[in-house]
Amino acid sequence: MQLNDLRPAEGSKKSRKRIGRGNSSGHGTTAGRGTNGQLSRSGGGKGAGFEGGQTQLAMRLPKLPGFVNHNRVEYAPVNVARLEALFADGETVDGESLMAKGVIKHDYIPVKVLGDGEITKKLTVKVDKVSASAKAKIEAAGGKVEQAC
Repeated sequence: MQLNDLRPAEGSKKSRKRIGRGNSSGHGTTAGRGTNGQLSRSGGGKGAGFEGGQTQLAMRLPKLPGFVNHNRVEYAPVNVARLEALFADGETVDGESLMAKGVIKHDYIPVKVLGDGEITKKLTVKVDKVSASAKAKIEAAGGKVEQAC
């Protein structure tokens, strides 16, 4: 037996169906699509994922799991250690002074002071929120916490 004698088994190879190449081919005129209707037209038929007009599964599922509260207020966090480093004794800490020192980008962003670090300076803090530990540290250093208007 030679390599040129090798042939596929009889009936194992089938020529592909040549559609739309004239009536003598057996697949002319409508090219196997039937006579009329959506599927007979070019570009006809629904796309993958179409569910008969009901909202597709891909649109019904959220991209990420969990509940998202659209009314959530995002505070810019500032620790008391940062206030200790940036502000002098007796200064007032508010949105404008924080923006001037480059801690926050805009003075309309609500600020919350957190209690990480130590503070020794007497500061007057006028921000939107102050954590309980930060308030205790500021008042222990001789400063005071006032609610922002």
